[in-house]
Amino acid sequence: MFARTLLALALWGGLPLVACAQAPEIIRPEVVARYPHDANAFTQGLFIHDGELYESTGRVGQSSLRRVDLETGLVQQSTAIAPPIFGEGSTRIGDEIFMLSWVSERGFIFDAETFEQIDTFSYPGEGWGLTHDGTHLILSDGTPELRFLDPETMTLDHSINVTLNGRAVRRLNELEWIDGMIWANIWETRSIVRIDPQTGVVDAMIDLTAIIPPEVDGRRDAVANGIAWNAETGQIYVTGKLWPALFEIRLPDASDD
Repeated sequence: MFARTLLALALWGGLPLVACAQAPEIIRPEVVARYPHDANAFTQGLFIHDGELYESTGRVGQSSLRRVDLETGLVQQSTAIAPPIFGEGSTRIGDEIFMLSWVSERGFIFDAETFEQIDTFSYPGEGWGLTHDGTHLILSDGTPELRFLDPETMTLDHSINVTLNGRAVRRLNELEWIDGMIWANIWETRSIVRIDPQTGVVDAMIDLTAIIPPEVDGRRDAVANGIAWNAETGQIYVTGKLWPALFEIRLPDASDD
């Protein structure tokens, strides 16, 4: 199955399938816990702040920003994103939540407590995933480029091109900053790539094949998408579009081999 993922990467990203000294580590995570997830949520963004889980969802007429109870999967607070906006990735900095749209070249800023929309911003091209490194917003747009934006002015500070074995990686989707690295779902695959934010080089691929819920396995629209990191505890969570479950995962240590 993972070979099919690599083949897909090669087909649309031009990635070589031969081994080399710089080949990334392939990691198969362990499931620590499984939690309920809204099977109608077309997950676009996922993050944790102060122990609380937040999610942004997509599709025109179904897009929303939500605060979700991790244990039950129940939505505790939400605001709808009106058509024709197709919601995308989201992240929180301070008291503000930033959220992208897909093709409208328009983003939204919400008060993190009330979910009241307090501002908008614009950017060229598409919006897919969003996270931050504590200083910059980091935006993906489906290309190999990740843009680093000033959250005060929304101007471009710099960008990096993501590569694996020296070749461009496309379809970077949902993003999460985890312990100094950028994690990114690759759209329409079961893989997460771990990216060095300084160089753009992929140093590891996390294979989610074994945790795909059987209820959605094989559905083209129900792909893995959604990564959240609890910086206080180190816990990592993943889910997908229309998945009935959200998983806490653990990456095995080298000493576990």
